[in-house]
Amino acid sequence: MRVYLVIMDETEEARKALRYAARRAQATGGAVHILALVQPQSFNAFGGVQATIEQEARDRAEVMASSAAGNLYSESGRMPTIAVRVGEGQAVIKDYLADHEEVAALVLGSAPEGGPGPLVTHFSAHSGSLPCPLFVIPGGLSIEAIDELS
Repeated sequence: MRVYLVIMDETEEARKALRYAARRAQATGGAVHILALVQPQSFNAFGGVQATIEQEARDRAEVMASSAAGNLYSESGRMPTIAVRVGEGQAVIKDYLADHEEVAALVLGSAPEGGPGPLVTHFSAHSGSLPCPLFVIPGGLSIEAIDELS
């Protein structure tokens, strides 16, 4: 089974990448994995405060990923696998790919304006060492164009 890994955040380009992945999975009899990233906190507060801040960030990521999964389920009837990981994005994604050999493609969305974003920049520069193909969905594509492509 083909598994499409989508890195989910609250951006429109992530939603477009998820739509593309969901449609490809449906067309190929595959599945979607949603990976939500939680950036580690770069400051140290008192122990209890630090733990609360980190838990709130994780909770927000889980709610966002669950909401995206619910939307995908209502459209396709298939529930994606959801994972929330804390750490630097590039390292977390590499670890996830190493642990999930069933992933057939990494699907990222690029910003419609300006630079493509740090994950797209990094993984497109290192795509030759990825264990799967990298699909970059342009943020400027309309939903109709994504549906036609997928």
